[in-house]
Amino acid sequence: MQGVDCPPALTAALEESFGPHLKSVCERTARALAACGYSGLLVHSGSLVTVFEDDRSYAFEAHAPFKVWAPLGDVPDSFVWFEPGSSPRLLVHRPADYWHKPPDPPQGYWVRHFDVHLVGDYAAARAALPRSLAQAAYIGDGFAQLPAWGLKAVNPPALMRRLDYVRAAKTPYELVCLREANRLGARGHLAAREAFAGGGSEFEIELAFLRGCGLREQELPYNPIVALNAWGAVLHYQVLEKARPAARHSLLIDAGAEFAGYASDITRTYSHEDASFGRLIERMDRLQQALCAGVRAGVDWRDVHLRAHLLTGEVLRDADLISCGADEAVATGLTRVFLPHGIGHLLGLEVHDVGGFMASAEGGELPRPQLDPYLRLTRRLEERFVVTMEPGIYFIPQLLDAVRAGPVGRRINWPCVEGFMKFGGIRIEDDLAVTATGCENLTRDAFRALGAT
Repeated sequence: MQGVDCPPALTAALEESFGPHLKSVCERTARALAACGYSGLLVHSGSLVTVFEDDRSYAFEAHAPFKVWAPLGDVPDSFVWFEPGSSPRLLVHRPADYWHKPPDPPQGYWVRHFDVHLVGDYAAARAALPRSLAQAAYIGDGFAQLPAWGLKAVNPPALMRRLDYVRAAKTPYELVCLREANRLGARGHLAAREAFAGGGSEFEIELAFLRGCGLREQELPYNPIVALNAWGAVLHYQVLEKARPAARHSLLIDAGAEFAGYASDITRTYSHEDASFGRLIERMDRLQQALCAGVRAGVDWRDVHLRAHLLTGEVLRDADLISCGADEAVATGLTRVFLPHGIGHLLGLEVHDVGGFMASAEGGELPRPQLDPYLRLTRRLEERFVVTMEPGIYFIPQLLDAVRAGPVGRRINWPCVEGFMKFGGIRIEDDLAVTATGCENLTRDAFRALGAT
C-alpha cells in the first residue's frame, strides 16, 4: 500500500492496531514453529514470472504468507525473517536498475515494528540473515540459490497448515483493512452502476469501476466480472466486450478492491427498465439479507448453505419459476439447477482464503456435502471469521437443458424461465465479519457510509 494516501482517521486506526496485529502474528508463528520443531521462519514475497519466450513478466502479486506480516505488494524477491524472541526482520529487494523503478524504501505506520534492510540481490539478502539456517523453515517460491542457504525445510505442510488455519480469524488491524477494502469497492460499484445506467459497454463499466476505486487493474484482488444481459449466466465470465450491446437488459458485476493486501469481494445485479426482473432482484436481496441475519459464531457453514437452497426454493416458487414447494425443490436437486455454486467462502489476504475445510490446525478435513462439490467452506464459524455471502439464481442453458426432459424439468415453468434467459442471472454478495451474536456487514456499511444501498 505504498503511495496510498490515507485519511487521518484511517491512519490513526492503522497505527493503533498494527502493533498488536504483528504481535499476534509473531505469537502464533512461534507456537507453530515450536510444535513443528523449527527455530525460525523465512517467508518469501514471491518472484516475477516471465512470459514464455519473452523477457516480460506477468503482473506481480505478493504471496499471502508474506503479506500477513507487512502491507507490501509490489516487492518481488523480498523476505521476512522471524525468530521467536526477536523483532521480525524485513529484507526489501531494491536492485540498482535503470530499466524499472525500484521500490521506494518502506515507510508508514508499520515500518517501526521491523528491522528493515534494503538488499540488492539474493547474496545481499543471505548476508542479512543469520549465519546458520539449519533449523529454520522456508515458505515461498524456489530459486536457484535457495538450496545453498541450508534451510531445514521448504514449504513444510504441517507448519503451513498451522499458519493457514489461524488466518480465518482476523485481528482488529485486519478488520480495519477489510473495512477500507469494502469502502473502496463500494466506490467502484457506484461508479460502475452509473456507467451501466449511461449505457456503457462491459469494458467502459470496468473502467468506471477502476476510476471509482482509484486502483489499477493489477492492484485489484481479482479481475472483475462485468456481465451484461445473458452473460450473467456465466459464473466466472471473463470477457469485457468493448462494443455496447444492441439491447440493454441487466448488469451483473462481481468486483472487489484491495487495501494493504486485504480483499473485498462484492457482487451486485441491476435491471434496466424491466419491472419483473427488478422484482426478482428485490426478492434475492431479501433472501441474501435473511441469510446474513443467520450468521454468527457457532454456526456450521454447511447449514447456512442448506438454508440458502431452501430459501432459493421459496423464491423460485414465489416467482412462478417452479411449480413445487421449497422442500421438494431441494430434495430433487431442482434448486441446484438455478444455484450451482457455494454460498460463500473465507475472505482476507486471498479472495478465496485458505483453511476453509480444515478440521483443526493439526489435521483432518471437513467434507463438502455430497451434492455440493463446489462448496469452498465447511467449517463452523468463529468470532472474527470474515466470509462472503453470495446467493444467486441463474438461467444457465447447459443446466436447464440437462433436466428439461426429465422429472426435474416437469417442475419448471419453462415459459417463465425462458422469459428471464436474456438477463442471465442474479448474484448479490456482501462481506461479513462474524461476531458472537451476529455479524458486521462490511459491504452494506460501506455503501451506507457513501450514502447508497
